[in-house]
Amino acid sequence: MQRCGWVTQDPLYLAYHDNEWGIPETDGQKLFEMICLEGQQAGLSWITVLKKRENYRRCFHRFNPAAVAQMQAEDVETLLQDAGIIRHRGKIEAIINNARAFLAMEANGEPFSEFVWSFVDNTPQVTRAAAMSEIPTTTPASDALSKALKKRGFKFVGSTICYSFMQACGLVNDHITGCICHPENQT
Repeated sequence: MQRCGWVTQDPLYLAYHDNEWGIPETDGQKLFEMICLEGQQAGLSWITVLKKRENYRRCFHRFNPAAVAQMQAEDVETLLQDAGIIRHRGKIEAIINNARAFLAMEANGEPFSEFVWSFVDNTPQVTRAAAMSEIPTTTPASDALSKALKKRGFKFVGSTICYSFMQACGLVNDHITGCICHPENQT
C-alpha cells in the first residue's frame, strides 16, 4: 500500500495526510479554520501553510470567530510583522472578514457546518481515482460553494480553494484507490 502522491516524508505532512485529510469534519469552528487556512494557501503550497498553522492559531484566537471578528486595523498591522504567518495584508484581512461573515450566517440561522455540508447532500463523496492526475481541482459543487460563500461576504474562497477545503474536511475523499487512507482500504 502507498500514500497519495502529494505527500512528502515530512512527519507533519504524513500526519496531516493520514489523520486529517479526507476525514469528515462537522465542527463549525474547525471548518471555519480550514476555509481560512485554505485561503492562505493561494499561490503557495499547502505544506507552507501547514507549517505555520500553530502560529495562525496563536495569532487568530484559535480561530474563534467571535474573537477574530473583533480584530481591528492595528491588529492587522501587528500581524504584518509576524514572520510566523504569511504576511499578506489581503489574506490577513480576509480571515477577519470571514469571521464576520461566519457570525452573520450563524445570526441568520445558517449554521456554517450545515451550510457547507449541504453542497454534498450531507454525505462525503468518495472518489475512485487510481492516480492524482484523475482528481479535479474544481467541481460543480466547489463552484457552487465558492459562489455561495462570496455572496455571504467571504474572501479568498475561489472554486479551487473551496475544492481543497472540501478535500481537507472530508466533504470529498480524494485519496487515490491505492492509498492506505482510501475508505476501501480501511479495516
